[in-house]
Amino acid sequence: MAQLTLAIGNRNYSSWSLRAWIALRHLGVEFTEVVIPLDQADTHEQIDRYGPSGRLPVLRVGELAVWDSLAICEYAAELTGRGWPRASEARALARSISAELHSGFSNLRALWPMNARARNRRTAMTAALAADVERIDEIWNDCRRRFGAGGPWLFGTDYTIADAMYAPVVLRFNTYAARVSDTTRWYMATVLEDPALQEWLSAARTESWTIPADEVG
Repeated sequence: MAQLTLAIGNRNYSSWSLRAWIALRHLGVEFTEVVIPLDQADTHEQIDRYGPSGRLPVLRVGELAVWDSLAICEYAAELTGRGWPRASEARALARSISAELHSGFSNLRALWPMNARARNRRTAMTAALAADVERIDEIWNDCRRRFGAGGPWLFGTDYTIADAMYAPVVLRFNTYAARVSDTTRWYMATVLEDPALQEWLSAARTESWTIPADEVG
């Protein structure tokens, strides 16, 4: 197989890049990474070298370009035969909550941008933002209650694509001190202690780029 190359944005701010990167790490897929700084004069020109969407992340496999985080995760699952829960009911739920995140929670994205380095940020809590936080808390509680008894992740022992999809949400909740249930706090602790995420955060702390629009609170 051709060498895999994953083009990602700034680790501190690029939530979609984190999703693809951490999924590949957990699934044991070997790849070379290329960091393309966001909001620079040549950002789009650099992205165009890897894929046609104008956005990150992009996975290159020889001449093949796979863009969009969820598509990259699905590609990795096909390569490895892992990534989704084995049981059909759990797998259906994992796909559903991943798709819900992929297409929803616009208020969370807008009002709490991912800022991996930041702590103790405070913003005004709107009703729409509170509803997004409450819904995610509900999702995590439901997954843990129904399928998480065997291990620390949303669906138990195995790290899934659903965990990868929600990893940046954990960072957001951590940055802005979200008020959540005990079950969610326990799950967040698991995610924050994950060695792969710690590797990402360590690299984020060394970045010199700043995006003022994402420095809120």
